[in-house]
Amino acid sequence: MKPSRVKLFDNDVVIQGRVVRIARMDGEKYTFPDDPKAAVEILKASGSGADVFTFLQRLPDTSVRHSYPVEMDNLAVLPVSTFENWWNNQIRSYPRNRARQAEKKGVVLREVPFGDELLRGICGIYNETPVRQGKKFPHYGMTMEGARKYAGTFLDRSIYVGAFVGEVMIGFTKLSMDQSRTQACLVHILSMVQHKDKAPTNALIAEAVRACARQGVSYLIYENFNYGGKADSLTHFKEVNGFERVDIPRYYVPLTATGRLALRYGLHHRAADRIPEPVAEKFRNLRRAWYERRYRVSAES
Repeated sequence: MKPSRVKLFDNDVVIQGRVVRIARMDGEKYTFPDDPKAAVEILKASGSGADVFTFLQRLPDTSVRHSYPVEMDNLAVLPVSTFENWWNNQIRSYPRNRARQAEKKGVVLREVPFGDELLRGICGIYNETPVRQGKKFPHYGMTMEGARKYAGTFLDRSIYVGAFVGEVMIGFTKLSMDQSRTQACLVHILSMVQHKDKAPTNALIAEAVRACARQGVSYLIYENFNYGGKADSLTHFKEVNGFERVDIPRYYVPLTATGRLALRYGLHHRAADRIPEPVAEKFRNLRRAWYERRYRVSAES
């Protein structure tokens, strides 16, 4: 079923799911309901068809503050004070050397305004390969209009940084801040596989930290630290770049009888999340081998 949206004060709520319809804040890692009780009442009265409303708590408060059903989620969080502190004290030598390598190989970082230059660069990056991290890349075939819709959200509190070699954008990140500008999230961060020897992703992380320090943002979030308890190469990449696992309350509020049943029997989670990790790992390895053979691409590092 196609996701639907409803308005909640000045923010959008996205509703997804077939049997159990889950509502969550659009940009939930940097958008929060100021009044959860009022938000629940609005959603119940909206006729949206949502069965459960879920939301995260804003950093730095990690204690349970509401009486709704709660589970602990996790985020990859980098506390930011100054760029120099991150560079000298919070990261390991490997990412520091990689960021230096990017500069030596001619990678130039700069903020890019939202417009055609940025969108053309995004299309070039997203259309480079149909397979990333061992699975089919869902954004392959990106058009200019698709890039405009995909990357053009939260423009009033987002920064776009491009990594360039000459005139070609070989990587980019979108940094979106919460309403209080206390925390920011790396919403998109992606680089061309053919230029991975130039370490553009490491350079983009460094520039994102520099931007947070400049803007007075205290916490930089790189999505989840791990997913379903699975630590992988991306988890390791986050860790060596100074990101730490922070467990944060995620609330689940039933809006309908279906929602109450879903929470009772754990049906508010994806079926894939209930697959034992050893089985899931074997499936991922088979999927990776199949896609690499089909598309004749090499694995991303």
